[in-house]
Amino acid sequence: MSKYKDLVKLSTTYARRMNHLSNRIFSEVTRPTNPQSMKVVKMFSEEPIQCRDYVANWYPRHVETGVLAMKLREYGLFRDEHQDFKEEMQRLRALRGKAPPKKGEGKRASKK
Repeated sequence: MSKYKDLVKLSTTYARRMNHLSNRIFSEVTRPTNPQSMKVVKMFSEEPIQCRDYVANWYPRHVETGVLAMKLREYGLFRDEHQDFKEEMQRLRALRGKAPPKKGEGKRASKK
């Protein structure tokens, strides 16, 4: 094995071609490059930012939290003052006669 390592270090055409082939097989940079180009190679070889776990799961699970809060409100364990206010406004609107009619009691149903 050491014989092959020494052979690759030589500057013969065969050694350069075998080194090139080895780099292609193991997904390394095939030709010698400057540090600026290696920075680009390293950047493209990393996992994309949007696929990283700490970026993709940065924000809390708003939908699940909202559904949980609604269930707790139904059980009486959570108080949502804004939803209480909206329901109270709908109730007062219905008392004044401004609410939409129930299904089957609209204008078209009264014509018949």
